[in-house]
Formats: sequence, structure tokens, C-alpha cells
Amino acid sequence: MQADPSTHTAFYTLFETAIGLCGLAWNERGVIGFQLPEDDALKTCSRVARRFPGIVEAPPPADIQRVIADVTALLQGEARDLSAVPLDMDAVSEFDRRVYEIARGIPPGRVLTYGEVASRLGIDNARAIGQSLGRNPFAVIVPCHRVVAADGKLGGFSASGGATTKRRLLAIEDARRDENPTLFDLIS
Repeated sequence: MQADPSTHTAFYTLFETAIGLCGLAWNERGVIGFQLPEDDALKTCSRVARRFPGIVEAPPPADIQRVIADVTALLQGEARDLSAVPLDMDAVSEFDRRVYEIARGIPPGRVLTYGEVASRLGIDNARAIGQSLGRNPFAVIVPCHRVVAADGKLGGFSASGGATTKRRLLAIEDARRDENPTLFDLIS
């Protein structure tokens, strides 16, 4: 049920993608959260409501429609840069913000290890990076799936489906560890 947007401060919408029904939450400052698909639409909607108490469903304004179009295209395998999507990080710690800034700089089709992200922050704690990314409220927009373990394994992923979802997102982007050009590089 959609409510009158003039009486609320945070909104969400659900939208279909190549991987299922996703959710996007926003306020007047920007995106406050992204929800990857759950097992069904009701569970996706319930997860958004639990994460953002008091949020209401509303038609997305033009700027949010553009974000949805870009996310949808990215999840279909098209090169899209989401690094300029405005995020409201008021509820995010300073450390997490720094981690998310690095993750946002990883282009589609590429990955970094947890250790490489830690090194870029000047710390020696890959586990702290994994924990930060596990708290990421902006999955896909802050592409935590592009951060992997050093041993060639995927590492953790807290979204529904866990490592299977992470593997699927990386496969959609044809992600690789080496520096050889990818399709995304060639069409950018």
C-alpha cells in the first residue's frame, strides 16, 4: 500500500531485476538502503520494513528511477557506474564510510581482496573489512560483492543466498582478478 509521500521522510520501492525482486530505500538526502532479493516478494518487503522502521512504499521520483534503471541494467550484465549515486550515510560509522568509498571505486568486472582494501586504508586487518562489508546497507551500489578472499575463495556475503548470490553477481559482471580488459572496459 502506498502512502502520501508528504507525511513521511523515508520511502522504498520494489522492482524486478535479472536476479529477482530488489528493493531501494531513500530519503531527501539520497539512497539509505538497497535490498537484494529474498525468497519471495513478501520476505523482501518485510526485510525492508525491518531495516527501516516507519518507511513507506512510494513511487520513485525521477532521480531514484534513474538509479533503479542503472541497477537493473548492471544486473543484466550492462556496464554501469553507480559510484555517483547519492547515499545518505548518516547511520554509517566513519570506518565503514571509508571502506565503502574504496569498494565504490572497484569497477564492474574487477575485484579486490579484503587485504587489499585494508592496505588502502593503512590497516592490517582484513577481517575488519569483511565485517564492515557485512554491514553494508547499500549492496550492489556499494559493491561489496567485488571484495573477495586472498586465497581465491569468495569470502562471506550476508545477503540472502550468501556465497551463491555473491558468485552470481560476480558472474553477471564477468569479474576477474587480473588486469586484462573485460567487456566493461571495452565499452566504457
